[in-house]
Amino acid sequence: MTQEVEAAAAEVDDPKRIRFSVSLVKQGKSQFYTLTMPSEVLARTCKVSTRNEDPAAGFQRELDEKRAKDIANYIDNEQGTIPSSVVLSAQEDAELKVVGRGKTLEFNDTPGAFLILDGQHRVFGFSKAQTSLRVPVVIYNGLSRRDETRLFIDINTKQKPVPSQLLLDIKNLADIETDTEQFLRDVFDLFHNRRDSVLKNRTSPSEASRNKLNRVTFNQAVKPILPLFSERETEEVYEILNAFLWALAAELETKTDEFLLSKPVVFRAFMGFFRSVAQRLVDRHGSEYSTENFTSVVSPVFQNMRIARLERPGTSSAALRDYLVDRLGAKLTL
Repeated sequence: MTQEVEAAAAEVDDPKRIRFSVSLVKQGKSQFYTLTMPSEVLARTCKVSTRNEDPAAGFQRELDEKRAKDIANYIDNEQGTIPSSVVLSAQEDAELKVVGRGKTLEFNDTPGAFLILDGQHRVFGFSKAQTSLRVPVVIYNGLSRRDETRLFIDINTKQKPVPSQLLLDIKNLADIETDTEQFLRDVFDLFHNRRDSVLKNRTSPSEASRNKLNRVTFNQAVKPILPLFSERETEEVYEILNAFLWALAAELETKTDEFLLSKPVVFRAFMGFFRSVAQRLVDRHGSEYSTENFTSVVSPVFQNMRIARLERPGTSSAALRDYLVDRLGAKLTL
């Protein structure tokens, strides 16, 4: 126990009982207590109820040990802070009691005293960390299992997470981008800003936008082919990919008025198709990655193609990529 916890425990006759100062908060028809608790106390008094452990009454997901280890590493080795509150529901085993004119909460220091409604991976991570933290905690008391489940649903549906594309966009401000993420950022920004970009006005750097590519989709599509450009600068990568995409866009324009390159599944499929096209281009033209040379390779692929295959691509970019590769092979002439 920490010194503060020992002091709190000493105030009660039973050494298994523990006390913390709290504040009572009322919101609408509900009320709860707010306090801070040592991370090791949380780790030994909290439990989760999963669907696998209790199919009839469980409602939470399985714990991810890798995620918990990442949290422990963040606390121990990166001196990280986790200011968000862990939300708990007091169980019968806690024998929760309010004392000290409503300013102190007393409960049993025992496993299963609290059910975690939000923050289960943080608590799991605390249990694996060597460092002790004071953790903000919210405690509900007297909830039924129905109330606990509804509150769990509310927390996980009404509190909208930050979009992944925004997090990716601001990583450079936090100075935590990997070299690959920075490289992809620079290439994306060229497509976003350059006047000669085939994707000009078709990209959205920090939010999801209909008919526009965001960073998440772009990175997922381009990252697998980055090893092909190991010796090239971002400007060169942009020039080659832009020429490739212009060749595709020109072929697509002859078949539909819809700008299909901004469809995530189609874009990922075309980026997956790039390796096969580039190899064919090198065989024919050497290292001259012009739109004209890309067109000479991809044009046969679009001959007699049903454009509906691209207008309604489904959800599998890999299947669409394989379809394009098969067509490229079928059009081979010697």
